[in-house]
Amino acid sequence: MVIVMICDLCPRKCNAVRTEHSGDGFCKMGTLPVVARVAPHYGEETCISGTRGSGTVFFSGCTMKCKYCQNHEISLTGKGVTLTPKELAKGYKMLEEAGVHNINLVTADHFVEAVAESLDIYRPRIPVVYNCSGYTSPKTLSILDGLVDVYLPDFKYADDALAKKLSSAPNYVETATAAIQEMIFQVGKPRYDDEGMMKKGVIVRHLILPSHTKNSIAVLERLARYFKNDVLVSLMCQYVPCGEAKKDPKLNRKITRREYEKVERVLFSLGLDGFTQELSSATEEYIPEWDFAGN
Repeated sequence: MVIVMICDLCPRKCNAVRTEHSGDGFCKMGTLPVVARVAPHYGEETCISGTRGSGTVFFSGCTMKCKYCQNHEISLTGKGVTLTPKELAKGYKMLEEAGVHNINLVTADHFVEAVAESLDIYRPRIPVVYNCSGYTSPKTLSILDGLVDVYLPDFKYADDALAKKLSSAPNYVETATAAIQEMIFQVGKPRYDDEGMMKKGVIVRHLILPSHTKNSIAVLERLARYFKNDVLVSLMCQYVPCGEAKKDPKLNRKITRREYEKVERVLFSLGLDGFTQELSSATEEYIPEWDFAGN
């Protein structure tokens, strides 16, 4: 018996026909999770990675198509191992037994129903982190209410035209704003354990793009206006040209120190609490090696 889903999980609401192993929607994925890597990861914010690593599960496919995606090998091709919710739950337990600080679900929006089922099968005794693009429907996030402890969304753009041009994501600004509001409603303000690791809360990430400091400044201003006292902001300068960005004259370079410091000054002037990176983080060394193994 073939189980068919008419999908409206992501903000596109394209009503795609999806079976367990195939789909004709924007993400081109079936309903069963496809996973590219299950392993400890040490490149997240200090309150997520800590000393023992974050137990990351990298899902293949995506609801966006960013021209500069550092994970384009899995986000655009869909390469990986297909897992049932039960097998996914075993992966959480394996990571937990390895001693990681949390279970970190990376880009899982298009598999959210299976992810929720997996967390019903096995609820880790450590925090569950949901790491996403920000281009997420609040209705879809409601499926995760009570299952996720920490949300780690991006806020990529304050300009819908730019979001559509670079990421094929129409109506990004209001969508991401509404998504973060739902995340805060679910998990509240940041809280930490005795080791300084995050137990609850929202960290909003923003990646500075070369030649687009105005967008970054507008993003920070929006975050301050809507969420200043409720979230942490992680300002990222780790951009390196990947995928289609290598063909774009504006995107085919790292950001400069002048660009970074210009945006960083605004972060501080707005009084936003959170994290910054060193420019030395702009290296492909931080891109995970995909082993396409589910355990």
